[in-house]
Amino acid sequence: MRGVEGLASAWLRGQIALQEQAELEASQPVPGRPARPELVPPLEVKHRSMRTVEGRAALIHALAHIEFNAINLALDAIWRFPGMPREYYGDWLQVAAEEALHFSLLSSHLEVLGFAYGDFPAHNSLWDMAEKTQHDILARIALVPRTLEARGLDASPPMRAKLAQAGDMAAAQILDIILRDEIGHVAIGNRWYAWLCRERGLDPITTYATLAVKYKAPVPRGPFNLEARRAAGFNEEELAALAS
Repeated sequence: MRGVEGLASAWLRGQIALQEQAELEASQPVPGRPARPELVPPLEVKHRSMRTVEGRAALIHALAHIEFNAINLALDAIWRFPGMPREYYGDWLQVAAEEALHFSLLSSHLEVLGFAYGDFPAHNSLWDMAEKTQHDILARIALVPRTLEARGLDASPPMRAKLAQAGDMAAAQILDIILRDEIGHVAIGNRWYAWLCRERGLDPITTYATLAVKYKAPVPRGPFNLEARRAAGFNEEELAALAS
């Protein structure tokens, strides 16, 4: 986490040179990860009761794992895709730094509950989509921030309510921070998706539908947090298509 924070700080101080056209190759297929958590298929991740400390810890752990992956996703969006405007790279470095903050908040709260990151199994759906879209920045932006991460806007309020109902107000307040920042992250995804569609002369609505089918993206299911999605830059036509 400190590495990401240091990188973002150095960028803001103007201490990092950017070569937008540089084409890089990955030294390994998957970013460095700790030995744990054990990665299992999504259906094998057990749901536990919020009435127990272990159940609340399992939910916090699942959220921490999402944020951990989100750090790598933002950094991958920076190094993998050359030839974008300078602002694109700054946007995703900001996202990486904020995801690192979210992970730190969640992992610290896990320790308060008597657990640590890695104590529960987790799944790898976010990174699976990153691998499928690694050859096309348009697909990556359409299907990771605008689809998978946007689902978090919908899921956050009911999760917060469950944690608050269980008496874990510290966790509920962390989710408030995450929702606030994730609206901004999805907005960044929407900004660059619209930019890419304009550059390629594509219709955003029909292009998104085509990409979702091509890459077998999960179908968003309601209820949708329309207020948060509007704040993140989804227009009424996109929200209508989502509902249908």
